[in-house]
Order: sequence, then C-alpha cells, then structure tokens
Amino acid sequence: MRLSDETLLDIMARFQAEMQKGLGKDTNPTASVKMLPTFVRAIPDGSENGEFLSLDLGGSKFRVLKVQVSEEGKRNVQMESQFYPTPSEIIRGNGSELFDYVADCLADFMKTKGLKHKKLPLGLTFSFPCRQTKLEEGILLSWTKKFKARGVQGTDVVSCLTKAIRKHKDIDVDILALVNDTVGTMMTCAYDDPYCEVGVIIGTGTNACYMEDMSNIDLVEGDEGRMCINTEWGAFGDDGALEDIRTEFDRELDLGSLNPGKQLFEKMISGLYLGELVRIILLKMAKAGLLFSGEKSSALHTKGKIETRHVAAMEKYKEGLANTREILTDLGLEPSEADCIAVQHVCTIVSFRSANLCAAALAAILTRLRENKKLARLRTTVGMDGTVYKIHPQYPKRLHKVVRRLVPNCDVRFLLSESGSTKGAAMVTAVASRVQAQRKQIDEVLALFRLTREQLMDVQSKMRTEFEYGLKKDTHLMATVKMLPTYVCGMPDGTEKGKFLALDLGGTNFRVLLVKIRSGRRSVRMYNKIFAIPLEIMQGTGEELFDHIVQCIADFLDYMGLKGAQLPLGFTFSFPCRQTSIDKGTLIEWTKGFKATDCEGEDMVDMLREAIKRRNEFDLDIVAVVNDTVGTMMTCGYEDPNCEIGLIAGTGSNMCYMEEMRNIELVEGDEGKMCINTEWGAFGDNGCIDDIRTRYDKKVDEGSLNPGKQRYEKMTSGMYLGEIVRQILIDLTKQGLLFRGQISERLRTRGIFETKFLSQIESDRLALLQVRRILQQLGLDSTCEDSIVVKEVCGAVSRRAAQLYGAGLAAVVEKRRQDQGLEYLKITVGVDGTLYKLHPHFSRILQETVKELAPRCDVTLMLSEDGSGKGAALITAVAKRLQQAQKED
Repeated sequence: MRLSDETLLDIMARFQAEMQKGLGKDTNPTASVKMLPTFVRAIPDGSENGEFLSLDLGGSKFRVLKVQVSEEGKRNVQMESQFYPTPSEIIRGNGSELFDYVADCLADFMKTKGLKHKKLPLGLTFSFPCRQTKLEEGILLSWTKKFKARGVQGTDVVSCLTKAIRKHKDIDVDILALVNDTVGTMMTCAYDDPYCEVGVIIGTGTNACYMEDMSNIDLVEGDEGRMCINTEWGAFGDDGALEDIRTEFDRELDLGSLNPGKQLFEKMISGLYLGELVRIILLKMAKAGLLFSGEKSSALHTKGKIETRHVAAMEKYKEGLANTREILTDLGLEPSEADCIAVQHVCTIVSFRSANLCAAALAAILTRLRENKKLARLRTTVGMDGTVYKIHPQYPKRLHKVVRRLVPNCDVRFLLSESGSTKGAAMVTAVASRVQAQRKQIDEVLALFRLTREQLMDVQSKMRTEFEYGLKKDTHLMATVKMLPTYVCGMPDGTEKGKFLALDLGGTNFRVLLVKIRSGRRSVRMYNKIFAIPLEIMQGTGEELFDHIVQCIADFLDYMGLKGAQLPLGFTFSFPCRQTSIDKGTLIEWTKGFKATDCEGEDMVDMLREAIKRRNEFDLDIVAVVNDTVGTMMTCGYEDPNCEIGLIAGTGSNMCYMEEMRNIELVEGDEGKMCINTEWGAFGDNGCIDDIRTRYDKKVDEGSLNPGKQRYEKMTSGMYLGEIVRQILIDLTKQGLLFRGQISERLRTRGIFETKFLSQIESDRLALLQVRRILQQLGLDSTCEDSIVVKEVCGAVSRRAAQLYGAGLAAVVEKRRQDQGLEYLKITVGVDGTLYKLHPHFSRILQETVKELAPRCDVTLMLSEDGSGKGAALITAVAKRLQQAQKED
C-alpha cells in the first residue's frame, strides 16, 4: 500500500487521461470517470441576496436548511438548520417513499420555522452521480455509498421530489437547482474566497469538482465561459485502470460491498471503507499469527466492526496508543504493547494511502486548470469538506504536503467549508436566481436591437420613398437623402491608359497616390503615401486644411521625383457635395468629425486650386472630384461590368448607384445613366425611423459633433458602433449587471471603445480570455460572465447595423430591378470600408438580409481593392477619355 512519488505521478497522468475521456463526446459513454456537467456557470459575486431553502441528501445524515443571504456588499449569511435521520428501511426501500419522507421533513421544517406562507426557491444537494441537461434537473445514474432505493435510477430526481412536495398543499417551493455536494462545497468556499474553483469531499464517499472551460466540454452546446464539472472520481479505476495498485484487501472489501466492481477509487479512500480495510488486514495478520498471539475474536470477523472514527482515534498524536488498546479490547481482543504499535501502523498506512491517492487525482485537476489558463504558475483555492478530512488528525496535512510536492507550480490554498455543502446549494440557488434576474434585464436591453422582418421591410420601403424624394425637383430641397448627381456617366471600358494623380480625403488619414493604368491588359500600378491630418487642422480653418493638403502633395511629388510633371488629378472627397459638373463640388456639410471653417457652401476644387496657387510650386489638372463610394463602384466596375452599385461600410456609411438619366430631374437630358451619390447616412434625419432608434442611439447622437444629423449613419457606421456599445455597457453597469457595478474612468471616456474592438471581440476564434484582455486594456476588470455579456452586446449592435445596411441595399437593388422592368436582376455591389473588411460576421448578415428582403435580385458583394484611390484615377481616366471623344466629335 505504500506508493512512491513516481507511482503517484503515474496515477496523476492516468487520471488526466480519464478526465479527457469523460469530457469527449465520443469517449464519454465508455469512460469510467463521468465528468458530469453541472450547469453551474457562475460563482458568487457578493451581490446575491434573499431567502433560500436547501436540502442535503446523501451523507450519513439528512438536513434541511434556511439560508438568508444579505446584500449591501456585506457578505454575511445566516442559517437555521435541522437534521433528520435517514433510516435504512427508507434509503434501501421504495423510491417514492424516500421522496415522500424528504418532503415530509421539509414541510415539518417550514412549519416549525414559520415559513409556510412564503414562496421560496430551493436548492437540493444530492450527493450521487446525476446526468444533468439543466441546473434544475438530474437523472440519477447510480446509487453509491449505503443508498439503494428502488425505481429511482434513470429518473429525474427533481421531478420525483417536486411530485412529493406537491402533496403538501400548504407549502410553495420552487426547486431552482440540483447540486452535487462537491459543487456545494466549492460554492460555499467561493463565497468567502473568489479564487476557489475546485471542491473536494473526503467523507463517507469521495468526489471532486472544478471549473472547466466550456470549449472543452463536448457534451454541452456553446463555447463561452466556464462550467463546473462534477468528476465523480470515485469510479476512477472501474475500467481496470488501477488494477496494478489495488491489493488483495481492496478486492476482498469490494466483493463484500453493496456495489461490487463499482467506485473502486472511492473504496481505497473514503470513510465508508477505511475502517473495513483495516479490519480485513488485521484479520489476515491474526490468522498468520502475527498479531494477538494468533487469537481472533468474533468481532474481528464481523464486517463493519472497525469504523473510520476508530482509525482516526488510533492515529491521534500522544493518545493514539491508549485509544488503540481501548478499541481492540472492545473488540474482544487482548493486545500486547507490540500489537498496539503494529495496529496503529496499519491504520497509518491505510489512511496515508488514501491521502496519497486523493492528492494524485487533485494534482491532475490543478494541472488541468493551470494548462487551461495557459499559466506558468497557478494561484487557486480548493474548498474541502467531509468527515475524514475533518476528524482525522493527520489527514489534512498529509494531503496538502503531497499535493504541493506533485504540483510545485501551483500555489494552493485549502479552505475548509464551514457548514458544508448545504449552504453551497443555497449559494448555487442564490446565484441561479441572481443570474436569472440579471439575464432578464440584459435580454430586455438586447431586445431593443433585434429587428423583426416587418421592421426591416419598413426601413426598406421608407428608404425607397426617400430615394424618390431626393431625385425629384420639387421635393429635392426638403429630402434628407440628398441623391446627389456625380456627373460620372460612364464605366471603364478597358481602353483607359496613362499616369494619374489621386488624392483621398475622407477620414483621419489623407493619401496621395500615383496611378499608372495600362490599357488592354487592365493592369493598374499604384504608389502612395499616407499623411496624418492632425485634429487642429481637421477643426481649424479651411485655408489651413487645404494648405496642409498641398504640402502633402508637394512632399509626395518630391518623393516620386515628379516635381515638374503636369498630371491629371482625381480628388476623392468623402463628404456630401453638390456637383454641377464632374470637376465642381460644393461641400454641403462636414461629417465624420471634420469641422474646418469657411468650407461649407464652397467649391472644394476651387479651394484646392487656390491653395496650389498660393504655394506656387507646381500645377495640376484637376479633372474630377469624386465621392469615395463612387470610387469604390468604379474600381469594382473595372473588374466586373455588372457592378453598378458602390457601398461604403467603414468610418462612415454611404451608397451610390447608376441611375437612369430619365429619373434624375435635377440634370438635363434623358439618355443613358449617371451615378447618384445617395448620401444615405442622413436617412432618418426627418424622424422616419425614430421607432427603431433606442435610448442609446439618442445618447450617442446627443454627444456627437452634429446632433440630429446622419442618424442612419450613427446606427450603422464604424465611427459610432463602439460608442453605442459603450453607452449600453455604462447602463448595464449602472444597473449592477456588469463589472460588479463599478464604472471605470476609462468607460466614462467618449470614443475609447473603438469599433475595431467589436471586430476583435466578436471573432469566433477568440476565446473569452482574449475578450477579457481587450477589456482589461480599456481598464475594465471583467469576469467570465461579464465577457460573455460584452460579446453579446457587441453582437447585437453590429448585427443590427448589418441588417439596416441590408435593408437599404435591398431598397436600391429592387428599384434597379423595377426600373429595368426585369423579372430577375443580377447585379454586383462594390464594397469598401473597415467595418465590412474586418468584422467577422458583418458581410454574412448583410448578405442574408438583402437576400431575404429582395428575393428576386441576385446580389454579389465584391470587395473593392483600394476603391477610393484607384477609383479616383479610373474616373479621371474615363473623364479624360470622354473629353477626348467630345473634342474629336
């Protein structure tokens, strides 16, 4: 029975393999260590409060408990409890009688405590292996220890108990949780020490549970967060994995037990068996004449005569020998001094082996936790309970010492569970009712962002109406969606060639490009340089802005060695402009954080020409001023002639498309097509979509540079989504549903929650640990649960954005289909923008929405490779080609 460290490390490795088997979907059915999911996902966070009932069935005593958990940050728990006997005729009789007895005891308790008229949630601690599919149900797999009630195996113990309780018309109890006693132990300790994530019981039986990553639990849907796993380690070895460790004494004990061949690990460890092992060994020694001068008493022949409490007494420091003499004498033996020393020695060997085996399995769990968290060192707490651990004088320190030797890279604190697993069941119930209430509040917030099909169809038809307003002469001035003519009338035909300069202004970066287009082979080569635009220039005067732009152009021309060349130039300018020709663009208003003075109402091309004159170093032929959306459409149109729509889903939100000239009342002529820059970001500025704007959208709008403007953009674009998320997180935190109710200074800061974080947080490849890291960068200390909620919030906000985009796009493709009188339209949309490119689900949801709302359109989304730069050059090239053709005419 002596196990070397080498053997223990080997057992530890075997147990690790068994755990893996129990967690795998395909290997679980044949695994002996069942690794049962408990559906306990959260440990107490201190905000639990209320009155709860708790029952504890499974040990040597049965107990009913009332637990009052109080709030206000004071973690105090008051308990009143009552023990009831568990007569063996009840625990080995008929199942329904067992549950009737439990219900009677509960009713008796509620009567004596005056609780009959309250509706109370109840947690049931049930210390037997159960397969759970939710927190409040459990199918009994097998009875263990001394229990053997008929007709219960394979049924749901919660519904059995509920049925029995219903017979008492005068009590109203709601069973919220079925909890294994190890889980109860872990929860009780976790209430006092948030580091606690393992529970171990060494009592009548033995078992352990721990918090496992959901992504490793094949038997339960979902990868988010963690769940407590009840290992049921007592059955380790039932498949023969420990045969080399088991001795003849273990085999004899097993044969005489209630469940031969089952719970073999438990039979080497737990309190129900230690005394019996000692008895079997002493009997063999007596028979061999090694003890009591070969005399054997009838008591020594009787099963169960030596109990674990005797073993504990015999090993007691100082009094142990005297206790041993007394116990042996009571068994009708006449021990000598030497006999007493030998018997004491046998006790030590048996109980030490028990502690060793426990330590090996626990070390395997701790190693697993450490590896899950990818840590070099793990700091954790193990909640302990059980009579052997509590009453045996040497057991705890032996166990601790061996565990620390086997896992030197884990700093383990062992915490004795006060008042044991029953308080834990009440804690699980308290956490369950807290989580239930919180979930409801969170769902109410997320529901505001869920759009029904009807709502989306409504957005689609309103958008369509706004298109018509913007195109018509008499309603154009009042229209919110401006439908600006761009004077881009042709798509590239492949004959374009030459060198062109392109400028791209529209976000925080400004780019200058040299684009070389070669005809015939449709090849484009580009050289570019990116320049930052400082905030003081974005929000300074118009002259300063354009002088800065010209400075950047000069730097680029120097850099490329093109100082003297007079090149045709295309200017991508991603702000709403009213154009009267392709090279004239009057700024209607700044968006996206730009605020330079003396620009609105001015022609941007003139302002650029003036600035070039002021510098007086070079001259450029400004051929076209282009919106980035149009550039995107052109770039894709160069590759795919079917492309007649451009879409931007980035910092801002916009769309353009090729419209029939006959529908554009603002421009003379009815022949051919012209690209219309819709400027749809302003959709809803007249209040037409107020029914789907949430209080969070209003908050974001109020705090923006242009309140009341660009409402659709503010619900869909990258500049604002993170800000919507931040507003929701603040609100949830104020309600105490996140970050333990603590709003960090960072969270109060506008704009810290960048949209790129949404893309990262929602990435399927990111485990919650990484989500927590992103939140930590924002100064938010989040629990696992917090991270799940943040991920859900991000998902709700970005999903709505993609659906709203989809509804807008559906409106334009349906319009194109009807205008061309087609039954079925095949069309390509050129798309650009960081939100579309980087967000893991945006493009999919956008596509699904268009398909649902415009079923007769086959829409291909094509990612534009560098739309705004290349597009501006292509438009310039097309314009040059058309100018040339006009001259020749």
